[in-house]
Amino acid sequence: MQRSAVVLLVATGIFFAAYSVLRPYSSEIGLAAADAFASPLWVAAHVSAMIGFVALALAVRSLGASAGAEVAIWVGAGLVLPYYGAETFALNVLGSQAQNSGDYSLMELAEPIRYGPTQTVMFGAGLLAIAVGAIVLARGLGTWQAWVFAAGFVVFLPQFFAPPWVRIAHGLLILVGAVALAASTYRQEMSTTTGA
Repeated sequence: MQRSAVVLLVATGIFFAAYSVLRPYSSEIGLAAADAFASPLWVAAHVSAMIGFVALALAVRSLGASAGAEVAIWVGAGLVLPYYGAETFALNVLGSQAQNSGDYSLMELAEPIRYGPTQTVMFGAGLLAIAVGAIVLARGLGTWQAWVFAAGFVVFLPQFFAPPWVRIAHGLLILVGAVALAASTYRQEMSTTTGA
């Protein structure tokens, strides 16, 4: 289980870093929004995030975390993934349609797709649940690596309101925390295996 946790942790970090680095950043109105949403990088970035959430939940399970941490993260992932699906595919189609038709007023539909009350509550609750699960995980493991890893998920919601460079730094924070926790987990397994 520990070896699979190492692989899944590294995968989690890579996918979330890819999400923040690949995502096109723009004003998200008019032509700029259409170009961003229609870009293949928009889909690639958001699919990376979705895979990242699944890898996170599987990593926590492989780490043998407490039931509280595991349940919170699985519930959180389940709540955020529908939002990411709409964000990825609906906005991509919207941007492509605006480009093809030249009707950039279509981009006004992005706001109700993203910020309707149901999806906003689900998304916010999901990210809060993941943050709680990450904190419970870090407390259970009790290492600085686990706390760095958890920090990336604690600030996941507020980073959406930050400029692009902060969002990219956030993805890299998750990568650093994930790799550090994976390395710590690997060393612990090697120590147990060799009896050192």
